[in-house]
Parts: sequence; structure tokens; C-alpha cells
Amino acid sequence: MQERLNSVLEEAKAQLLKATSMADTEEIRVKVLGKKGQLTEILRSMGKLAPEEKKALGMAANKVKAEFEELLKEKVTEIKAAAKEAKFKAEKIDVTEPAKEVTYGVKHPVTQVIDEVVGIFRSMGYSVYEGPDIDTVYNTFDALNSPETHPARDLTDTFYVSKDVCLRPHTSSCEVRAEKELSLPYKVLMPGACYRCDTPDATHSHTFHQIEMMVIGEDITMADLKGSLDHMAKKLFGPETRTKFRPHHFPFTEPSAEMDVSCFKCGGKGCPVCKGSGWIEILGCGMTHPHVHRAGGIDTEKYTGFAVGMGVERIAMLKYGIDDIRLLTENDMRFINQFK
Repeated sequence: MQERLNSVLEEAKAQLLKATSMADTEEIRVKVLGKKGQLTEILRSMGKLAPEEKKALGMAANKVKAEFEELLKEKVTEIKAAAKEAKFKAEKIDVTEPAKEVTYGVKHPVTQVIDEVVGIFRSMGYSVYEGPDIDTVYNTFDALNSPETHPARDLTDTFYVSKDVCLRPHTSSCEVRAEKELSLPYKVLMPGACYRCDTPDATHSHTFHQIEMMVIGEDITMADLKGSLDHMAKKLFGPETRTKFRPHHFPFTEPSAEMDVSCFKCGGKGCPVCKGSGWIEILGCGMTHPHVHRAGGIDTEKYTGFAVGMGVERIAMLKYGIDDIRLLTENDMRFINQFK
């Protein structure tokens, strides 16, 4: 019987040496220790032996079983380690391969112009004041010296939510709100979206952006207005830029003007961009009308001020050579990515 035990152990050792997978080791375990395994059958046959023989055989069988289980445990550990190593090799990352290209976003040209203008005026002590896109008809027209019968209402016709509420056609609607909310004196920028009943074409859109500038204080004059805008133009278009103010009419400013800058493409010599004139119109401005100050509760005997309204898309189109305003709202990344 001892020889049989030794034979089972030697045979199991040989089979474990050849095993290459967990399935192989399980098959060997069942063959030796399973219900019908070789060692199990030997232990069952002990019932026919004498007590002394049974005791000796039991000790020998347990020794063989313990040795086999130890060998089996070592083999299982070895196979698991080999499988883990093979998995690591299969999943190894080659760090010398080119990485995936990282795509970075880019600010929209309209946002870039707003940021640039805001930065210029912040350096001059201005702060940013924002008003709602949906405002009262009073703030949008009446308080800006444009009563119901005023022709300016046709020029800036917008979309109405109700009889007394509309989408603002200009950021000038923020002026009366600022007058009522801010402490005097103040210098503010009011950027934001505007809406008008325009038919879209290369130069018009029903949705666009403006930046309003408003200054109120004691002894504010047209000289302050011209100096501030001349500084902005030189920062925005280059130090050689010249400015020109032409008389104009806006219902909420008096006197009013439109500001031209010398063409930054040809330096004022004349080219297709400036239509041969050497000048480009970029904004409207003027001294704030006393009626607007009174609507905001400002003492017109003590305070004066000026207001400026500039179209952001117009500046972006001029600055970057964009020939169709619709390109700014088509969300074509091939177009947007040019402005990195």
C-alpha cells in the first residue's frame, strides 16, 4: 500500500510539472483528491486492515496528501503569476508612440473684441455693468428721449414680449437702470446682446452685440469723450490710428457725433476696406441728453456725462477682415479656429 501511495505522489508531481493552466491543476486535484480520486480510494480501503496497519497507513496517506497539496498550491501560484505577467505584457503602453492630439478651444471673435475693449476701459478706471436682455419699453425708448411717435422707434424696431416689455434693440436701455442704481460719479461699460427686426444679410442680423459706455460726473465735457475714445482707438487698432468726429443725431445725446478712425488697412490712403475714403465709421456717441438724466433721477444742474454705443460685430469684421456677419453665428469651427 505504501508503494501505491508513493506511486500516486510521483505521478501527481510529474503531471503538475507539465500543467500550464488553472484547468490543468484542477484536473490533477480531482484525479488525486476527488470523490473517486486515487488517494481517496486508498483511504477507503483502510477499513479492511488491522488496527496497527490502519494507523500506519493513515499517517503515510496524510503525509502524501499534505505534500501533494503543498505542490499543488505552489503550482497554482506559479500559473497565476505567469498569467498576470502575460496580461501586463499584452496591455503594455508604448510611451514612445505619438499621443492623441489635444484640441484646444478658441474664444469667438465677438468675445475677443468684447474682452479687448473691456480691458482697455478697465485700465481707465471703468467698471462693467450688465442689464437684462428683456427690458421695459420705458427704459428702451421713452426714458431715452424717444416717445411713442418718435421715428427712432422705427429704425430700432425690436421684438415685443408684451405691450410694455420687449427685447432690447440696444444696450442703451441699461443707461436709465445704471442711473437709478449706481452711486455718482461713475464710469461704466455695458456689453451685451441686442435684437432688432432686421432681415439677415451680409451686414445685418436680428441678433448682435453692443458695448455701451457711460460716464456721469461733475464738469464732464466733450473733450473727455473725445480723449477717451481716441485712446481706445489707438489701443484697439494701433498707435498710429487717427480719429474724426462727425455731427450726427441720436435722441438720447446732445450734441451727438459719429466717430471714424483712419483705415487700419491702408493707413488712411484709401482702399476697398474704407471704400477709398481713408476713414471707417465705428461708433456713435455724444453728451447724454438732460432728459435721459432726469429720467434716471440725476441732477442736471450738477452733473453732466457722455454715452457711447459701439457694435461689436462691426469692430470684429473690420479688425479681422470678415466680409459676412452671418459667419459669426454659423458655428462653423473651421471659421472660428482661425482666431486662435
